[in-house]
Amino acid sequence: MKVFITGATGFTGSRVVLLLLKNGYEVRCLYRERSDRSLLSPPEIEWTLGDVSNAGELSSSMQGTDVLVNIASLGFGHADSIISAAKNAGIKRAVFISSTAIFTQLNAGSKKVRLAAEAAIQSSGLDYTILRPTMIYGSPRDRNMWRLIRFMRYSPIIPIFGDGKYLQQPIYVDDVAQAIVGCLVSEKTIRKSYNIAGAHELTYNQVIETIALAMNKRIWKVHFPSALIVGMLKFFERIRIPFPVKAEQVLRLNENKDISYTEAQNDFNYQPRSFAEGIAFELQQMRMISA
Repeated sequence: MKVFITGATGFTGSRVVLLLLKNGYEVRCLYRERSDRSLLSPPEIEWTLGDVSNAGELSSSMQGTDVLVNIASLGFGHADSIISAAKNAGIKRAVFISSTAIFTQLNAGSKKVRLAAEAAIQSSGLDYTILRPTMIYGSPRDRNMWRLIRFMRYSPIIPIFGDGKYLQQPIYVDDVAQAIVGCLVSEKTIRKSYNIAGAHELTYNQVIETIALAMNKRIWKVHFPSALIVGMLKFFERIRIPFPVKAEQVLRLNENKDISYTEAQNDFNYQPRSFAEGIAFELQQMRMISA
């Protein structure tokens, strides 16, 4: 079976490509001229240059493949193009990566786009599966836990915007990759959508404490009122002063993001690792890079 992969060179995509190869799949990966392909060296990877926004060009790139695995973000409005290209190329089976961010109570701009994308997939006639991971972490390329770990390496004082009691459930990147493979081998997943997450929910305070314990480091959490921080960040954004944290990120931090993955367990034996296990792997990678 030959799998066509969009988003193959990204943080999650690169892990998916390698796992598919390990499981005996042939892969053809879409890339753009500016894509960094250095992490995907296996010679059996077939590469094709293109862009998800060009349905005609994309359809030509998909010819001769059996399955679409779309890891490219659905938050940029390209779902219709990708669906059209797949159908024109004769592809029937497809797995799409969405996000549990669609459940946010915030009026986030990408939420409407992602919901429209999921609706288009569900009415496409494809034998689709939609996977909605929570926040993905697990390598130097993740924009969340890796940054937090690096900050904690150098600072014993950790600022927390809010009380830190809202629930998180981060998912390790290799568990996302394994979920995709699990869906491809289970017919139960056809025309269904699944939420996937880490093994257990934990508060943001517990996230900090788990990382500190794994690092064998003593830390002090300092809490700041979230409303004050959000107001300050919104002011900076209005006057176009760049800041490493956005107001929306702080608001999301103060919103429960725990999720049930029972249906995924039942249909394709989804078995995620705990946050403590995932962080141990991530710290091991950091030590290897620093050595």
